[in-house]
Amino acid sequence: MNSDKIKLEAWLAKHESGMVDMLKKLVATPSDNPAGDCLPISEVVADQLRLRGFEPQLDLVDEKDVQAAGMIRVQNIIADTVIGTGEGPVIALNSHGDVVPPGDGWTYDPYGGLIVEGKLYGRGAAVSKSDIAVYTYAVMALRESGVTASGKLALAITFDEETGGEVGPQRLLRKGLLEPDYALVAGFTYAAVTAHNGCLHLEVILKGSSAHAAIPHTGADALEAMTDVLNALYAYRKQLSKMVSNVNGIHSPTLVVGLIQGGINTNVVPDRCAIRIDRRIIPEENPVTAEKELIAVIAAALEEVPGIELQVRRVLLAHPFRELAGTELLIEALRSNWSGVIQEGELPVQGVPLYADARHFTEAGVPAVMFGAGPRTLEEANGHRADEHVMLSDMTKAVRIVAFTLYDLLSR
Repeated sequence: MNSDKIKLEAWLAKHESGMVDMLKKLVATPSDNPAGDCLPISEVVADQLRLRGFEPQLDLVDEKDVQAAGMIRVQNIIADTVIGTGEGPVIALNSHGDVVPPGDGWTYDPYGGLIVEGKLYGRGAAVSKSDIAVYTYAVMALRESGVTASGKLALAITFDEETGGEVGPQRLLRKGLLEPDYALVAGFTYAAVTAHNGCLHLEVILKGSSAHAAIPHTGADALEAMTDVLNALYAYRKQLSKMVSNVNGIHSPTLVVGLIQGGINTNVVPDRCAIRIDRRIIPEENPVTAEKELIAVIAAALEEVPGIELQVRRVLLAHPFRELAGTELLIEALRSNWSGVIQEGELPVQGVPLYADARHFTEAGVPAVMFGAGPRTLEEANGHRADEHVMLSDMTKAVRIVAFTLYDLLSR
């Protein structure tokens, strides 16, 4: 470990309690999405940053855009820090402060931030308020420890990951409020994620005509027609399983029909039936092509069905997260520092089948890696479940790895 990293280590060891206190305050502030009123948590984050010497820039999202995202209030936060002369790469550190609702079954107060046997409990402790605290203190360490490095670090705290990230990181990148050369995005400590699936949600509506159940031939049964669509979709799903990704941690595309609605009454021929489809898209696929292919399967199933009108509406199209040129520099820096801190061999580099905010960075041409504070798996931390928690030891490891990695990237 060189002299600068010794300085970083000493600073972080001295300020670990402050990092934990910050996380406690974030966990104590409800930020459930839905319903999506995330203005209070953004104000708490901004106040916490000011207390730690940052000058956060606030981006209050227009009400119309917030409502289109299915939320109530959103305010993004950017806090830029110049290191050295500022000449060097710009690195964004993006985490989100919105969380899924706590639900039932908790042993501990989901907003209590209670520490039991080295675990801090609360909704968002692992996903992903701990990353906000870790990224903040990693940047502070470079700012205050007197290391020799140069560039700019941009904390980008957003609040709409649970609804897709369109008014958070996507908005910041498209408006030019965030213009990084590289990005670290919320993740866990025991793997670097460089790819994730995309996701397509379609609403399919079939319209027929109602009739009395005693004379069904006088109507056009939308529910019966939907059974043809469903059979075609499930046959198509079997074909998707034959397509296998080359990315470790990601397998095949998937398709799930998650919702179905239809009918008027028991004694009436249904004049309408609607379904919602979730189609996961592996990194090797073209999302637009995948959508066209899926719609073609649906339309083909109705070719011989008279009296039925088909409507298809895209609800969501999230592109996959992929490695770009430049990602290898992030991985190289993470890998060497991970081995030094964790001392468990080599950093796993993999993909995950879910989708997250990281995709917005690669869509904007920014090399990015998901890495942050947390366990080996979501299940281990009870992510999105009762008694969600983060190990404080994982936070202390993560903040060192992140700080050392930032130092290496700014010292190239």
